[in-house]
Amino acid sequence: MNKRDEFLKSQKVLRLATIGKDKTPHIVPVWYLYSAKKFYIGTNSKTTKAKNAKKSKRVSFCIDVGVSAPDIYGVMGQGDAKLILENSKVKRIAKKILSRYFDSLENRSAIELLDDTDCIIEIDPIKYSIWNY
Repeated sequence: MNKRDEFLKSQKVLRLATIGKDKTPHIVPVWYLYSAKKFYIGTNSKTTKAKNAKKSKRVSFCIDVGVSAPDIYGVMGQGDAKLILENSKVKRIAKKILSRYFDSLENRSAIELLDDTDCIIEIDPIKYSIWNY
């Protein structure tokens, strides 16, 4: 596995940028899963990010760490998003995402988040930019 993919699998926060109906960018930090060269973000279909991704599939993302050299590394990119709405697939992926952030899916917050997740934003990256200082 290359350094970029190792980094993307290890990090915890992705900043997702979508475009709203009035062409205004909407940027939000999200929890995610990076698997099989794609990003998966659990959310509710009523959120702005989900509505925007449904209307315009083109998105941007950024994941980065560090504030001083030599510990600065980041990956940003662009890709196409689609919504996964099939309930069994949504719950299966959402559990994988939440497992990255909670010791147990029996945690009250994990249960609430899983119950509220009714769609997955799947991002197929098209372009990457990497920086390292």
